[in-house]
Amino acid sequence: MAIDYHKLKNWNFPVLQHSYGEDDSMLYALGIGVGAAAASHDGEGALRFVYEKNLQAMPSMAVILAHPGLWMGAPEAGVDLLKVVHGEQRLRLHRPLPSAGTVTGVSRVKSVIDKGRDKGALLIVERELRDRSGELLATVEQTSFCRGDGGFAEQGQPSDESPPAMPAVPQREPDLVCELPTRPESALVYRLSADRNPLHADPQTARRAGFSSPILHGLATYGVACHALVRSCCGYDASRLRALATRFSAPVYPGETIRTEIWRDGAQLQFQSRAVERNQVVLANGTAEIAA
Repeated sequence: MAIDYHKLKNWNFPVLQHSYGEDDSMLYALGIGVGAAAASHDGEGALRFVYEKNLQAMPSMAVILAHPGLWMGAPEAGVDLLKVVHGEQRLRLHRPLPSAGTVTGVSRVKSVIDKGRDKGALLIVERELRDRSGELLATVEQTSFCRGDGGFAEQGQPSDESPPAMPAVPQREPDLVCELPTRPESALVYRLSADRNPLHADPQTARRAGFSSPILHGLATYGVACHALVRSCCGYDASRLRALATRFSAPVYPGETIRTEIWRDGAQLQFQSRAVERNQVVLANGTAEIAA
């Protein structure tokens, strides 16, 4: 079944309510490696995310709250789920994320973009997270690259315009560099907070997918980059991070070190992250915004 543009644009997502506690916030932070920083000699700032005293939630945790799940796997979506990869992730924080609470998530398909029969399609889903009072906490935007579903516009269906490309990082040495390790069991810990896809735990599943061993979740790598920015540019004050966006360019294997290179222009940041052991960029064209 091919993509039906109008069906996707009018997809009826259920309104989801997601309650989480302080243990959930600490487990998420442990899954993205904050525990190693907290245990180091200068880890007092990191301890705020993994210890209940003055606990803060890592801002990137917003991307897993009230997530609509693998809705594209429904037959009526017309999407070849086996060929879908996570392309880009954007997050805008309107208020600091509480360390515990209940949020309501409302999702919508923002864009359905035909890149051509040989290139695939892009689906952009936007999700608003609100607290119990109805105040907007965060806007989350996920771009999925549907490699097997291009060409639907050739059949007379509409196609939305592609969003502006994320800017390339400057061609000069970064202003700041933050190296953070991941642990061999990182994916096994992170999956307790979010995606339990066996690709991140089962060696046989990983090999069938073309990987030598289970890979780290893309959103876990995103969380490591968030940690690097909060550490390097916000003094471990989570409330200062206002926005975070990036493109996923390569997988990370648990146990690798992630080096985040940061360029500053006042409150605006650009960054990229690379797996040090392979010298491969894994997050590209990153942008972030911080408060003074």
